[in-house]
Amino acid sequence: MTKHSPDLNSLISHIALYDSESSYEQLFKWLFPSLYRFSFCLLKSRELSEEVASDVMISLWKNRQKLLEVENVRVYAFVIARNLSLNALSKHARQELVSIDDIQVEVALDSLNPEQLLINGELKKKLEQATQSLPGKCQLVFKLIKEDGLSYKETASILNISVKTVDAHLVTAVKKLTTILKMEFNLM
Repeated sequence: MTKHSPDLNSLISHIALYDSESSYEQLFKWLFPSLYRFSFCLLKSRELSEEVASDVMISLWKNRQKLLEVENVRVYAFVIARNLSLNALSKHARQELVSIDDIQVEVALDSLNPEQLLINGELKKKLEQATQSLPGKCQLVFKLIKEDGLSYKETASILNISVKTVDAHLVTAVKKLTTILKMEFNLM
């Protein structure tokens, strides 16, 4: 998520040192959607994903005095989200977590032409469907790096895998998406 990223260090300093609610609000608006999407990839439930993302943000606020000690708060937040998501999965292991309402399409495309809007919407839908067809870890790695703008190292830390494994998952994801989209648009 490289669009309009706030100065994270400044926000964290204001939150930790001055209990700045306005800085926390900026952090919340910037980080919550990424945490939600990440949790949704694991949980396939809007409600649980919102709960996890909210719990992470609450945890950051409650522990704000210690945030300056954290090397990378963004990675820290994703690790909390991962752990809470895994806890939720084990808690709800026997329940069906997927509903038709959980399908989320969220990409902002700039276009003024209705035809272009239609084409972009169709392309976005195909890309989202192709992304959903990726194996679990491939999908997570792709979303964390390509949609949330995390580095390979940050992604490896969040998923508790090596950087080389992250690279391998991303290469696999891009190859599969390329193949799927070429077939979809008759480019093969």
